Amino acid sequence: MIVRLLRLLACQLLLAFACAQAQASDGIDITRAVIESSDDGYRLNAAYAFELPHGLENALQLSVPLYFTTEIELTRPRWWWTDEKAVSQRQTISIKYDVLTRQYHVRVMGSVQQSFPTLDEALFMIRRSRWLIAPKGALKPGETYNVTLRMFMDREYLQKPLQVNAFNNADWRLTSSKKTFTYKAE
Repeated sequence: MIVRLLRLLACQLLLAFACAQAQASDGIDITRAVIESSDDGYRLNAAYAFELPHGLENALQLSVPLYFTTEIELTRPRWWWTDEKAVSQRQTISIKYDVLTRQYHVRVMGSVQQSFPTLDEALFMIRRSRWLIAPKGALKPGETYNVTLRMFMDREYLQKPLQVNAFNNADWRLTSSKKTFTYKAE
C-alpha cells in the first residue's frame, strides 16, 4: 500500500515538473527581425509574440512596472582574429498600469510615453519594435554581418524585494531564444 502511494506521488511530481517545464518554455517568440537602411542609419524592425503569464498580469494590475529589454549585436567575422563587434545596442520599454486613471503607460526609456486604455493595446506597442541601432557610417557597405537578437523581461529594473521573488518564480522569467541571421550592409 505504501509502495503504491509512493509511486503515485512520484508520478504526480513528474507530471507537475513536466507541466512546469512546458509552461516555462512558453516565452517570447521573435516572429520578424529585419535591419533596414535609411538616410539616418540602420534600423531594426522586429515583431515579437508573447502573452503575459498570470503572475505578471497580476503584478501589473497592482501597479508594478514591468520592463522589456531588446538586445542586438552585429559582428563582422574575421578569419585571422576574433569577430569584430560593430554594433551592440539595448532598448528597454516599460509598461505600468495607473490605478487612478485606469490607463496603461508604455515608455521607451529615454524617449516618449504613450497611454492606452487596454492591456492588449499596450502590449501591441511592446510587441512591435522599430528603432535606430546604428548611424549611417557604423557599418561597412558590402560587408556581411552576423546579427544576434533577443528580448527578455528585465528583472534588473524591478525593486529589490521583487527581484528576489522574480528569480524564484517561473512567471517572471519571460525571455526569447537568441535569433541569429546575417545582414549585408548597404
